[in-house]
Order: sequence, then structure tokens, then C-alpha cells
Amino acid sequence: MVMERQLQQINADRFIALVDSPEYADRIVELVEGEIVEMSKASGLHGQITMLLSLKIANYIVDNGLGIVTAAETGFILERNPDGRDTVRGMDLAFISKSKAPAPLPNTLLEYAPDLAVEVISPSNEAADIRLKIRQLLNAGTALVWIVYPDLRIVDIHTRDGATTLNAADNLSGGDVLPGFEIPVREIFPAPATG
Repeated sequence: MVMERQLQQINADRFIALVDSPEYADRIVELVEGEIVEMSKASGLHGQITMLLSLKIANYIVDNGLGIVTAAETGFILERNPDGRDTVRGMDLAFISKSKAPAPLPNTLLEYAPDLAVEVISPSNEAADIRLKIRQLLNAGTALVWIVYPDLRIVDIHTRDGATTLNAADNLSGGDVLPGFEIPVREIFPAPATG
């Protein structure tokens, strides 16, 4: 979803001040190793899949009192570097355990990584940036990353131990992060159009 990169290197604190300015009011931006990166708006299909998955995860987390679910590109500070090349990433969907972040969350960027991060891929996503984001999440302490590919109807599961791919016939599990959570992958994708 990368649209534009600015060349000026800034840290997370400066990024927070900038994104609160009128210039950034209607823009979706991330800070990637000190660079502001503007993201494109999500498509209808992207939003539909994110909502279907959000409903299933949020209901499970709330029903079991496990923690907090965030959406809408909630910002997480994943790296603070001495040279100011900080990283702030937004997640389509994220889970934060109750032990990590008691409710309510602050009205600012979050200073830690989520336990589970979910990204729904859009046509404008760049493969290199997605790989970098996965690495940044895992290095920051995220235990489980799900990358959802709408066109392929698959989900890539990433942990520190490696990656695996699930197709529509498989079940998506929360593992140790969301114990007991399991749904068929096909349920997070809208039914194909019939003609």
C-alpha cells in the first residue's frame, strides 16, 4: 500500500507531532526506519475481510476476557533507535493481551508490539515492505502474524519459528496467543460471486 516516501529522517516523537497536524488529518501514514510512508486507502474487499475476521476474533477475545482488539490502522511503536530511525506501524487488526495492556488503551500510539498482528493484503502492497513489517513485528515481540491474501484466499502464518500457509480448506488457529480460537479459513473470505 506504499504510495509516497519522504526523505527526511525523523523519530517516533516527531512523527506523533506531525501526524497530529492538519497536513496529515486525512492521510494514513507509517514511520518505517525514520521515513514517513503514506499508505493508500483500503478497498471494499479489504475492509470486508478485515471486518469478518475482526468480528470472529473480537467476539472470542471479549467472551473469554483475554484482552483488547484494535483495528483501523492502530499505530504501534515497534522500534526506537538511537539514531532516530524509529518505526511506527499500523495494523489492520491486532490483539493485545490483558497482561500487557489493561483497558482502556491510551489515546496515543502504543509503545509495544501486539501479541497478534493481522494484515490484509491490498493490490498496492509491496512484497518487500510486507516482509520488512513481519520482521519488525516479530523482532518487537509479536508472537503471531497473520498475512491474509484476498485474491489467493490464503493466510500466511508467521512466528519466530517460521512460516506456514493455510488455504480455504484449513483451520486458522490462535495457537498459544489465543488458546482455543479456531475457525475455517474460508469463513474470513466473502463467498465468491456467482453469475
